[in-house]
Amino acid sequence: MKAVVWHGRRDVRVETVPDPVIQEPNDIVIRLTSSGLCGSDLHLYEVLGPFMSEGDILGHEPMGVVEEVGADIAHLKQGDRVVIPFNIACGHCLMCAQGLMTQCETTQVRSAGKGAALFGYTKLYGQVPGAQAEFLRVPQAQFGPIKVPEGPADDRFVYLSDVLPTAWQAVEYAAVPANGTLAVLGLGPIGDMAARVAMHRGLRVIGVDLVPERLERARANGVEVIDLTQVDDVADAIRDLTGGRGADSVVDAVGMEAHGSPVGKLAQTIVGFLPDVAAQKLIEKTGVDRLAALHLAIDAVRRGGTISLSGVYGGTADPLPMMVLFDKQIQLRMGQANVKRWVPAILPLLTGDGDPLGVDTFATHRVPLDAAPMAYEKFQAKKDGTVKVLFKP
Repeated sequence: MKAVVWHGRRDVRVETVPDPVIQEPNDIVIRLTSSGLCGSDLHLYEVLGPFMSEGDILGHEPMGVVEEVGADIAHLKQGDRVVIPFNIACGHCLMCAQGLMTQCETTQVRSAGKGAALFGYTKLYGQVPGAQAEFLRVPQAQFGPIKVPEGPADDRFVYLSDVLPTAWQAVEYAAVPANGTLAVLGLGPIGDMAARVAMHRGLRVIGVDLVPERLERARANGVEVIDLTQVDDVADAIRDLTGGRGADSVVDAVGMEAHGSPVGKLAQTIVGFLPDVAAQKLIEKTGVDRLAALHLAIDAVRRGGTISLSGVYGGTADPLPMMVLFDKQIQLRMGQANVKRWVPAILPLLTGDGDPLGVDTFATHRVPLDAAPMAYEKFQAKKDGTVKVLFKP
C-alpha cells in the first residue's frame, strides 16, 4: 500500500509499504477513505523528530471502511463505515471507565512514562503505524471505532477522529459561564472549531491569530477577531472588549508553535541539529517550548477565570509565572482529547438536520495521498490559506 512516511526533519515521502494485517483477535483492518493532516503532525515534521524512526507512518485522523475483522470482533463487519479515534483505548480499564481514554491503562506506553498509545505519533506513544495511508490496522477495535451512517460525505464525520472532540473538550474544560466570553488563541483547525463549538453554545468568542485567511474565516462565522500584528498588546485589546476584566476563559490552541519567544525558538532549533539521543534528553529534561501563547492566556484571562490548553507542549522544565497564576486564582485544565467521552454529545449535531458546526465546508484542501509532501510544506508555512487538509487515499 501507499503511505506517508517520515524520513527526517521536514522530510516526508509517499512510499510503498507492506499492507497491515490482523495481529490480535480484537483488531480490525480498514481501507481509508479520508485521513486528516493535524497541527500536531507538524511537531513531528519539526521539533519531535528525535522520537521518530525513519520509515514511521504518519497520521492519526482516520476514517474508512472495514476490510477485515479479528476473531473477537462481533459488532463490526466488512463494509461498515467507521471513524477511528486518534487515541487507542480499551474501554474497560479504570481510566476508560472515568472517561479518561487518553490515560488507558491497557495501552499506556509505560516504557516512556506516557499515557495511551496513539496512531502515528512517535516512540513516546507506542510507535503505532499511522493513518495517512491506504489501509490501517486498528487495535482495541472492541471499543475504539465509531460506526457512522452511510450517505453523507466523509467530511461530515471524519473530524470525530480528533478535531471535533479536541475542540469540544477545550470548550468543556474552559468552563465558560453562561453568556460569558471565551478568547481563543490560535485559529488553526482546533481553535477554529473550538470557536464554532462555543458559538453554537451561545457564547461570545474573541479569536486571536496573525494569518489573514484564518482571521477572515473566523470573522465570517461571527467571531470577534484580533490580528496580533495590528495591536501593541493583545491582552489589553481583549480587556478593552471585556469591560477591562479580561475574558472569562481562554483556550490556548497554539501550544509550542507559538511566535514570540526567541529562547524557545533557539531551543527548538538546537534540537533539530543534535543527535537523536541528545535531542531526546533535551526535550525530556529541559524547556524547549515557545510559551508566548500560554503567557498571553494568563495575562488575558480575568481573575478567577479558566485557561484550557489544547495546544501541545513538549518541554518538561518550562518556566511558568506561578505567582501570577496563584494571585489571579486561575484554573488550568489541559490534556489530549478523550475522544469517545464526547462522541455521544457531538454525533447528533452531525446526523441531524443542518450543519451547525460547518463541518461540510471545514476542510480548505482535499488532496490525494501523493500530494502529502507539498501539503505538509504548505501547512507548516501557513501558505495558500491552508487550515485543514484531508487526504483522499
